[in-house]
Amino acid sequence: MNRRSFVKGSAAAIPATVALQMMSTSAFAQGFSNDVDVLNYALTLEYLESEFYRQGNGAGLLSGTEADYLQQVGADEDAHVAALTDTINQIGGAPVEAPAVDFGESFASRQSFLTTAHVFENTGVQAYLGAAGFISNPDILQAAAGIFGVEARHAALIGSILGLNAEDGVYMGATETPLTQAEVLKAVEPFLAGMGAMAGGAAVTR
Repeated sequence: MNRRSFVKGSAAAIPATVALQMMSTSAFAQGFSNDVDVLNYALTLEYLESEFYRQGNGAGLLSGTEADYLQQVGADEDAHVAALTDTINQIGGAPVEAPAVDFGESFASRQSFLTTAHVFENTGVQAYLGAAGFISNPDILQAAAGIFGVEARHAALIGSILGLNAEDGVYMGATETPLTQAEVLKAVEPFLAGMGAMAGGAAVTR
């Protein structure tokens, strides 16, 4: 496997639309039997983040530099989706479908958008760290660490925009704390919607 293809994926050729469909929570709950399982777990989280920023950035809640930064964060998440999908296909796996989502009141205001974004990014950091030990292919591990680092930078950027304290705000302490699959599911489950939630055809369009 070409490690660069994981990091960069096909980001320059992200599909014009990535339809969101209902997915079971098995990507969180089944445990990891191989690298494909870990990658699909990461892909599920990246689907959530990608769609979150698509909707949030489209809501027009931010302006100026804040809007520019969050647009770039969203583009990064789209690139992660493309890279993970490409890698799963390369190693003979089947990428999971994107989940239906409902972000509730996350886009009611600038504050709620940024606060939820901060939670998502920190959850992503902890999820990648928690799954890292289950990866057997060193190339995939190194590439996953690259995405982990970007998610951590996203979290710090958003924490800074929110004006949070340095420790336990902009960054989360001297070391990162991993989360288990069950803990990650508990964090994101409120945003996983029923079968009909995305009937309007929402899609990732970057």
